[in-house]
Amino acid sequence: MTTSPTRPLPAAQLRVPTDEDAHAWHRAFDDPDVMEFLGGPAELSLYEEFTARQRLHDARLGYCLWTVLDEEGAVIGFTGAQPWPREDWGPVGEIEIGWRLARPAWGRGYAHAAALATLDRVREAGVPHVVAMIDARNARSVAVAERLGMTLAEEFTSPRGNPGLRYALDLRTR
Repeated sequence: MTTSPTRPLPAAQLRVPTDEDAHAWHRAFDDPDVMEFLGGPAELSLYEEFTARQRLHDARLGYCLWTVLDEEGAVIGFTGAQPWPREDWGPVGEIEIGWRLARPAWGRGYAHAAALATLDRVREAGVPHVVAMIDARNARSVAVAERLGMTLAEEFTSPRGNPGLRYALDLRTR
């Protein structure tokens, strides 16, 4: 199922990640298709640290990578914003938005719906603009960025040697 202008987006709920969400994210993302452009599936400990860091971001900044729940309340992934996590390359000092969903949630409009909610929340938190760093081969993520009204700001090569795209969106004009 795909979304269209005539089909409403699904109701994606966002919440600050819990300790239990580390396990849910690990299960949702323990899939080579989901992690194809992100270096492959990761260990549970990465998600334990990741969800803890997101709780700190939410407490300090008012935004984070939130857990996405479907209409039944099941964890299907995350979306949100965080300061770019690297100091050695990329948009250092920028706020990056991102999304990652479990394979069964793909193509149903959840990424777009949750990313729209993210834009509203970060705008309310006073963030003036955001970027999305996307592997150029990831057509699904590129499509989400473009549906959000983001524009291509830069093409680059990642430290792993992969082609990348930096999309940008000024939140003051939307």
